[in-house]
Amino acid sequence: MPMNTNKVVVGGLVAGLILNAVDFATHTFILGARIKADTDAFKPGLAEQMMQGSAIVSYVIMDFVLGIALVWTYAAVRPRFGAGPRTAGFTAILFWLLALIFNAGYRQMGLMSSGLWWTFAVIGLVEFLIAAWAGAALYSEEAAAV
Repeated sequence: MPMNTNKVVVGGLVAGLILNAVDFATHTFILGARIKADTDAFKPGLAEQMMQGSAIVSYVIMDFVLGIALVWTYAAVRPRFGAGPRTAGFTAILFWLLALIFNAGYRQMGLMSSGLWWTFAVIGLVEFLIAAWAGAALYSEEAAAV
């Protein structure tokens, strides 16, 4: 059965909205001061530079692209693993592991402390699970274009 592209986009946008909301809350309220301290310790003024308008726009776009890619991957593996939250969870764990690998470079460079990296790891796992479950709940293959 072909992938339902419309449902991938709809589910992906919802997943991206969740990713954006969690990232906003994390970077603004939960870990904002800690992120600022770590980045400014690495390079003074970097925190302000990372929060300029153009940077924020790119973060928002990246979260929506990640959301669509997350649901697309779920739709792609769904025929093999079956529909539902278990498969969405596998997809979320894949994206979470990739994010850990990519963010490990920041820790290695000294841009973030190990404690902050592990905090992001825990938040990221929860964030990807919620986003994947929500996006997958909206995906179905009914009415897919042939």
